[in-house]
Parts: sequence; C-alpha cells; structure tokens
Amino acid sequence: MSVSKRPFDIDEAMSRIRVAVQPFPPAALFQLADEGFNSPFEVLVACMISIRTLDEVTVPTARRFFSRARTARDVSRLTPAEINQLIRSATFHEPKARQIYAIARRLTAEHDGELPCDERLLRSFPGVGPKCANLVLGIACGIPRIAVDVHVHRVTNRWGYVRTRTPEQTMTALEAKLPQRYWVEINRLLVPFGKHVCTGQAPRCSICVVLEMCQQVGVTTHR
Repeated sequence: MSVSKRPFDIDEAMSRIRVAVQPFPPAALFQLADEGFNSPFEVLVACMISIRTLDEVTVPTARRFFSRARTARDVSRLTPAEINQLIRSATFHEPKARQIYAIARRLTAEHDGELPCDERLLRSFPGVGPKCANLVLGIACGIPRIAVDVHVHRVTNRWGYVRTRTPEQTMTALEAKLPQRYWVEINRLLVPFGKHVCTGQAPRCSICVVLEMCQQVGVTTHR
C-alpha cells in the first residue's frame, strides 16, 4: 500500500483494540482461565489441546476434560486411552493424550503433583513449545511473557510494528520493542482481532480501528 500512514502508536492501538474485540469470543485459554481453569497445569493442558485446533473446539473439549480431572495427580490416574477419549475432538488427540499423561505422571512423581512456574521445566515436556510455556507463565503465573501464535505473528507484521519471518523471530522482536505491560495482553487481544478483523485472507480493513497507523504490509486484497 502506498498511502502515507501516521506513526504506529502501540498504546493507542492496544487501547482501541481492547474495545474493538469486546463483541468477539475471547481467546480460548483466556476464556477458560476466566472460568476458573487457571492453574499452571490446567493452562498447560488447555494449551496442548488447542494446538492446531480451533478455539470453538478447544473450549468445550477442555471443559469436558477438566470435568473428569483437573490436577496432575488426577490425570495420572487415567489411562492414555481415557485421556484420548476425553479430548477426541481436538486435532492430533492421540499423541496429545500420551503427552498429557506423561507430563501428569512426571509431575506426580517429581513435583508432588504440582506444576511449578519454571520455564525450563515447561520447555522440557514433550509437545510444549515457547507459545504454550509463555501462556502458562503469563496467564497462570503472572510472569510477563509474550506468546506468539499465527495471529500475533501476522498482525504485528502487517502493522509494520515488527518485520520477521517466523513466530519465533516475532517473539524475539516483540520482547525487544513491546512495552512489558502488554506482553500477556497482546495474545488476549490479537487472537480475536486476527480471527475476526485482521484475517489471513482479505482482512476487514474497512472496519479496522488502527487502519490509519497500519502499514498493511503484504495486503493485496481487503474488505
């Protein structure tokens, strides 16, 4: 886009988007945390369920799972087959069930059934990458971390706020630039914003509240 844009003001952008996303369903893990599923273990399990799975599927699947078991000790008493049955709606449910079971068994054996707010431990679990680790730390532990998914990566690059190729590069770039007060909230806001306004194909620029600041990087068609 060749239209001259005003400088990007992240404070104003976050304030506007905070209002703009109110009509939309919350990001799945934040919704579940608001419902009380906010322990480190619950956030971790919900995040694992959510991988490659729509929020509309993640939320009821996690609720069904937690209606049966909410702690690592309780989950360790299930079998991988029982866990698989509970999360069968999620994508890749069979390997996820095995991973959740292994994590629960390890926490029960080594940490008295509790998941410490320890980034190194989180990243040591099979199937847990930086996004899930940072969501656990940010949502359940109150430790500022940036969780970058496809929406955060796409939107911040489209704004021209960062210029990166991968979510991992976006996380590093945001850690260097984004004020820490927004580190957790950016995922809460940009997931619904990216799903309903700044979409992957033909973004809805006509209703975007930050259009005059957005560089529209890579946008060729929009609504």
